[in-house]
Amino acid sequence: MRSDTATSTAPATEGGTQTVQKRKLIEVALPLEAINRESAREKSIRHGHPSTLHLWWARRPLAAARAVLFAQLVDDPSSHPNRFPTEEDQRRERERLHGIIERLVVWENVRDEKLLAEAKAEIMASTDNNPPPILDPFAGGGTIPLEAQRLGLEAHASDLNPVAVLINKALIEIPPKFSGQQPVHPSLRDGLVSYAGAEGLAADVRAYGQWMRDEAEKRIGHLYPKADLPDGSKATVIAWIWARTVTCPNPACGIEMPLVRSSWLGKKKGKEAYVVPSVVGDASHPSGLRVKFDIGHGPSGPSTDGTMSGRTGAVCAACGTSVPVSYIRSEFMDGRGGQALLATVAEGDRQRIYCAPDAAHVEASMVSRPDSPVSGALAENPRWFSPPAYGLTEFSDLFTNRQLVALTTFSDLVMEARDRALQDALATGRSEGARLSDAGTDAAAYADAIATYLGIAVSRMTDYQSSVAAWSNHPKNEVIVHVFGRQAIPMTWDFAEGHPLSGKSGSFMIMVRAVANALDRLPSSGALAASVRQADASSVLAKGLLSTDPPYYDNIGYSDLSDYFYVWLRRSLREVYPQLLSTVLVPKHEELVANPYRHGDKSSARSFFEEGFRRVFMRARVSADERFPITVYYAFKQSESGLDGVSTGWETLLEGMVGSGWCITATWPVRTELSGRLIGNQTNALASSIVLALRPRPDAAPNTDRRGFIAALQAELPDALRNLQQGAVAPVDLPQAAIGPGMAVFSRYASVVEPDGTPMTVRSALARINEILDQVLSEQEGDFDATTRFAIAWYRQHGYGTGVFGDADNLARARNTSVETMDRDEILTSRAGKVTLLKPSDLKDDYDVLADAHTSAWEALHHLIRTLDSGGITAAGQFLADATSRDDGAVEADLVKELAFLLFSIAEKNGWTKDALAFNTLATSWPDILDASRADRPTSSTSQSTFTFDDEE
Repeated sequence: MRSDTATSTAPATEGGTQTVQKRKLIEVALPLEAINRESAREKSIRHGHPSTLHLWWARRPLAAARAVLFAQLVDDPSSHPNRFPTEEDQRRERERLHGIIERLVVWENVRDEKLLAEAKAEIMASTDNNPPPILDPFAGGGTIPLEAQRLGLEAHASDLNPVAVLINKALIEIPPKFSGQQPVHPSLRDGLVSYAGAEGLAADVRAYGQWMRDEAEKRIGHLYPKADLPDGSKATVIAWIWARTVTCPNPACGIEMPLVRSSWLGKKKGKEAYVVPSVVGDASHPSGLRVKFDIGHGPSGPSTDGTMSGRTGAVCAACGTSVPVSYIRSEFMDGRGGQALLATVAEGDRQRIYCAPDAAHVEASMVSRPDSPVSGALAENPRWFSPPAYGLTEFSDLFTNRQLVALTTFSDLVMEARDRALQDALATGRSEGARLSDAGTDAAAYADAIATYLGIAVSRMTDYQSSVAAWSNHPKNEVIVHVFGRQAIPMTWDFAEGHPLSGKSGSFMIMVRAVANALDRLPSSGALAASVRQADASSVLAKGLLSTDPPYYDNIGYSDLSDYFYVWLRRSLREVYPQLLSTVLVPKHEELVANPYRHGDKSSARSFFEEGFRRVFMRARVSADERFPITVYYAFKQSESGLDGVSTGWETLLEGMVGSGWCITATWPVRTELSGRLIGNQTNALASSIVLALRPRPDAAPNTDRRGFIAALQAELPDALRNLQQGAVAPVDLPQAAIGPGMAVFSRYASVVEPDGTPMTVRSALARINEILDQVLSEQEGDFDATTRFAIAWYRQHGYGTGVFGDADNLARARNTSVETMDRDEILTSRAGKVTLLKPSDLKDDYDVLADAHTSAWEALHHLIRTLDSGGITAAGQFLADATSRDDGAVEADLVKELAFLLFSIAEKNGWTKDALAFNTLATSWPDILDASRADRPTSSTSQSTFTFDDEE
């Protein structure tokens, strides 16, 4: 399906004369549904995906970046009227190009050399065989430069954050240096295996990683005893489940009370397991009592599930005293907190075996803190970091002593493995040469490369080997849950300490395999050399084509969060990257994130952010290659919107772009969640991005006044919004997505003058855009049938609540229908002078839309919601197929979807969250429902699981 939401490209001026610019595909049309479908599917792909190299927050999907770069460079057929003189010719050619994109975005095709060559040929044809280098000054997790390299382009990445720089070096800079080289580890030098791309380097990473693991076992293996199973046999432990403890404040009790979030250990059907606490006498404890833990089984579960809530406090397992969070916080702040072993998780035959605590295992964990762990303090920002409020102020406080011993052991082994790799490389006849940081490519640099990936594996392991990593009792994933399940470091009460030598959940070799598998699949064979450097984005000035994913105002504190990994990367790899890893913590002063706690207040934080963005885009304006549009991603969450529905992040970003001379030529909503996910008012995930295409605004751009601007909006925005609705944008995202075409109108003018003579601000322009959006949604009501128009008006006043019959009767007569008819048609109930609209859950399961004498868009929408909820995508698709095949044409698919948008808007404004979720879910599932309505075969259900972990790979 093609989505056309772009505005036309304004001509640029050069030397005072206008130059003709070829419109690019991204400025006309994209196969948005295919891009969004594959972008969402990517989240469930783990093996070999570049994101598994190392965690980075809010990565953009590879599929979207690949499609955007291709469309940013390739001409739209309308740019060649001599070759494609008619609209039909252009349509066919556009569909051919879309077919390439639809194949490019599929993950399984990323190593299809024939397809990549086909895409490269199109790029070369549209760039006179001289494609520009791609520049991303906010490279972050490396998605954009990596995909530029995959498309055969020269990629340049920079970032202020050294962790991001290191990730980018590992993704795009190092692999091409050693492409096609044979491994140097003695066990791999048999000459019988041929290694392409970075496969030889990946093989060495696995081999030296195995050496590190084996060497670590010699040094610390005694700290990890096996579990004694009930049948008398022994098994390797996967994890130890601990709970933090404090002394009960009840003077009559004083027991060491465990703080347990959940007693469940595993919920797999037929193999349920949970912790069962009991109080027993123990003379070794000051209170004379202690809590003993056993393992219970059975579907009924624990009698009480947990003792601790971070919001309400704890309940003592012995005396039942309620203990406030303030007491628990003070106990930990004063160093009086402890921990108790709840259970041991052992490796069974295709299952987890949960064992009660063993004194020998407790004793094995009681080791001294190592002499040289990592140093550095967590940021004192409770929005992202809760541990400091409980006395865990240093990064080393986030690990048990045994975890610190293990991690420092592996960290020390990185450079030992590097030295071994160097000697092995020299033994193959290679010269030593310069180090990797000095652009070397011989033995020393190769050994540094191996160390880089091993250091990344150690850093990656810290995401699991931490006392703030929890245990998942999910039926399909009984594993350690990594620390960064969201963009924050949480306080965890019961936590899982993994066995780093086990080869299972959170262990070192799992991390090594993930890193090596990602390295295996990176585009190194024949890839152009790439450059990665550490730099403030506002200082980057290079002749190249900008494609970037900048920070999201104050949504994510990249530098504060990445300190968690940086302290370990610095400890392991400072010798390899002495300049990059020279600072104690990640540089923060110039980071473009609006952090009030860093800049003093919200106003100062905003000023810093806005000025920084303006500098970035002004410099980009100076160095722009006017043959092509630049592309900028902006991810948002609905809760950003403040007064008048205006998002501070959006406003600041747009001020930076428009104020520095850019004109928006196209906007595209990119959805990165599977259709089954519910996104609503209370679930503000960074699930959507808007990709903006921009060109330099002509120096001779016209001025207009407020009236002219609003007239242009009223003329252009309705069609753009309808296209957004019929594309893959979700109702929850529509207000943000509408900003794009609205700002495309605003940004084409050099100035929009207010009635008082002052220039219109971006905030004022956004407010006008929101007003037009409300008007358009309201005007769409006229497209619906009489029943639906009544139901919309009644829903706006009452929701699914009850109103007075007289009001309903007047409203119905005005719309040429009657309450009695709608009662008979099961749109509403009218009883005892009261009228209530039927909710989807009130509708009958056996409704036959083909047999119904009269139906409406309202009825079709509500039955679709009920069917989607009960039967999934396939059933909803079948219902839609039946509804739209009626002889009377009463149900139009596009109108049903428009109705979902309109009702979402009403529900959201009234705070009817449950309703909003239902309307949004239907709209986000729409492409899949449409596919199912046209297909003869079943499609995937909306209830498909996207619950994934980095476990055994």
